[in-house]
Amino acid sequence: MLGIDECLLESMGLPGVRGAAVVDWTSGLALGTIGDSPCGDHETTAAEAAEFARTAAEHPAFVADEVDPAGLLPVEDVLVTARTGYHLLRFVETTFDSSLFLYLWLDREQGNLAMARLRLRDLAQRLVLG
Repeated sequence: MLGIDECLLESMGLPGVRGAAVVDWTSGLALGTIGDSPCGDHETTAAEAAEFARTAAEHPAFVADEVDPAGLLPVEDVLVTARTGYHLLRFVETTFDSSLFLYLWLDREQGNLAMARLRLRDLAQRLVLG
């Protein structure tokens, strides 16, 4: 089980990672950050990524026809490919309102997107909040 700081430190060990954060997508607040931010400010990045995550998690195009009986979000992760990097958002399932995601910013030349997605899934499952 990992806390926020341990989760972020472990995420920085992935090849090509430039920065990471744990973000609440309902408020846009970063609960923890590490490394660099694409725009130079972690709080701005968190707020903008939260808006994107909220849209993906709540938009009818991505939501299944039926509500999951376990209350799980219909979207597991979101990937944005930019010219110089990848932005990966992984939703964290929690026992409360599940409004958190892990954000990872990867350098496009050095990052391994497949490995990062799998490792981020593992980190999200091991993350303990509280």
